Amino acid sequence: MILYHGSNMTVDQPKLVEQNRFLDFGYGFYTTTNKVQAESFAKKIILRRGGTPTVNVYEFDETAWNPALKVRKFSAPDAAWLDFVCAHRNGTYDGEAYDLIVGAVANDDVYRTLQVYGAGLLTKAQALEALKIKKLFNQYVFATEAALSFLKFLEATEV
Repeated sequence: MILYHGSNMTVDQPKLVEQNRFLDFGYGFYTTTNKVQAESFAKKIILRRGGTPTVNVYEFDETAWNPALKVRKFSAPDAAWLDFVCAHRNGTYDGEAYDLIVGAVANDDVYRTLQVYGAGLLTKAQALEALKIKKLFNQYVFATEAALSFLKFLEATEV
C-alpha cells in the first residue's frame, strides 16, 4: 500500500514528534492513502512553519505487520470513532494505547461538526447524521516507533 505524508520538508526517516496541539488520533506520524489530501496539508503547514510544501511517499506492507502490535481500525465515522476523535481533540483520551490507528480524518469541514457536538448543540445521533454527507478521507497514524519501522520511504515531491 502507498501512503502519503504532507509536510514542509522531506521526511525520509519518519519520527514521532511531540505535538503542540491535540489531533484526531493523538500522538503519532500521520499519513493517508489520498495524495490530494497530503498535498493540501503540505500547503497548509508551510503557512504555520515555513519551508517547502512536500509530499512524502511511503510503502506500507500490511502483510508484514507484526501481529503483536495493536491496531485500531475504524471502518466508518461511527459513534466509536466520534468518541475517540472528540476525546483526543479535547485532550481527555485515557483509553487503550495503539501502535497504529486507521480511520476517517476530521478535516476542517468535519471539525466544525465536532465543535458543535462538543458544545452540546448537537446530539450524538445528529452529529453522526451530519457526518454522513461529508466526504471523508482516511488517515493511518503510526503511534509508536515499532509501528514506524513498517514504513519504507520511497520519494518526496515538492507541490
